[in-house]
Amino acid sequence: MLKFYLILALVLSQLPLAAQNSSNMRKLANLNDHRADGEYSACWGYTAPNGREYAILGCAKGTAFIDITDTNNVYEAAYLPGLDQASCCREMKVFSHYAYVVADGIPSGLQIIDLQYLPDSVRLVNTYFVGDFTMGHTISQSGPYLYIHGGDYNIGGVFVLDLSIDPVNPVKRGEWEEYVVHDSRIVNDTIFACNIYNPPGRITVIDARNKDNLVTIGFWENVPSPGPHNIAISDNRKYAFVTDEIGGNPRLLKIWDISNLNNVIKIAEWQPPGITTSIIHNVELFGRYLFAAHYTAGLRVIDVSNPFGPVEAAYYDTFPENDGFTFEGCWGPYIFNSEKIIASDRNTGLYVFKTNFPLKEKNPAIAESFALGQNFPNPFNPVTTIKYSLKFDSYVTLRIYDAAGRLCATVIDGNVQSGNRQINFDGSRFASGVYFYNLTATYREGVTKVFNESNKMILLK
Repeated sequence: MLKFYLILALVLSQLPLAAQNSSNMRKLANLNDHRADGEYSACWGYTAPNGREYAILGCAKGTAFIDITDTNNVYEAAYLPGLDQASCCREMKVFSHYAYVVADGIPSGLQIIDLQYLPDSVRLVNTYFVGDFTMGHTISQSGPYLYIHGGDYNIGGVFVLDLSIDPVNPVKRGEWEEYVVHDSRIVNDTIFACNIYNPPGRITVIDARNKDNLVTIGFWENVPSPGPHNIAISDNRKYAFVTDEIGGNPRLLKIWDISNLNNVIKIAEWQPPGITTSIIHNVELFGRYLFAAHYTAGLRVIDVSNPFGPVEAAYYDTFPENDGFTFEGCWGPYIFNSEKIIASDRNTGLYVFKTNFPLKEKNPAIAESFALGQNFPNPFNPVTTIKYSLKFDSYVTLRIYDAAGRLCATVIDGNVQSGNRQINFDGSRFASGVYFYNLTATYREGVTKVFNESNKMILLK
């Protein structure tokens, strides 16, 4: 009898391990309404000025807009078909109250979708084509600029669209077409471009301060067995987190010290503990945590506060069937300021998560008040930096006006986390003269409040 109980205890002790699909992360919702059309792809998020939160999900034949505000009642608020018949890859970014969607199918163009009517509806306000561009593989966004990569424009490098004058009718600016770009990350007008195919496994660093003239300033190879798909950059710009979607096995997260672009040094590699076969895909950095879509291993949360020794903090396996060497499972994550996490799964749609620990840290350097600083340099030609401080997370607009009070450009229009911030303004398309920049920040401190301040700057060419 004692032997029986010992065996039973041993068996029972193994059950939680065999059945454990998560750690330190809980699923709040899962929506899977469009699997019959084909596989899902990317996801992104939009927080409306009234605080409602929406997930944007790439489906095989279109884009779904999902209200996740109440996690007990997650529902699809709207759906917009794509121009293409079906696509394996549909990706989106948000500026102001517009979503910009590209798809890897011909013809798809750039769909521009007005989100201000949610939760009732969304409206397609433009499908944008330029030159020989009819499709894009991925899309990045920084301020009022979009960066479209890997499509059929020229050789599939990257080209810039300017939204600052009219977000419904973008203006094409410069392009970089030395090699195919699979994806990129833009930080302070610097593009970190993933050249996944040719030259094989390279990250190219591109100066994009002049949006009409993108210039290579350096590169490194994501060795060994490189196949870089996606990249994230630390807030201090010292570290790059690069994912290998193709190349050798295992396909790793590689962490690089990029503080000296003339001497980029690999400092760490990471893969999920005990798993050697799953493939890493997209990553997003939120504070000290890197959220990694790891296909068949699901969504992994990695503490990279010490980039020399990354440690897994949480995970949720959206594809518990296996950890195989396939492109099934988790495609990409997005993190809201509320610390809700969404992730897309190729087979089972949209997931909403929360970690069992807070994602934000109390920062002694946090802004103690709202403020708008004087731009520097001033006078400037053609680029200047505008600094501002937010005591609380806010919905921010930063707009540029000429001396007659006419709107010239919108630099920021969206949600921004609290802290001391800065952004560059490129005046290369404007005439010399006096301009004013106005910052409004709408936030809640018991009740809704608004910070509003303007400063003068001089463009001197």
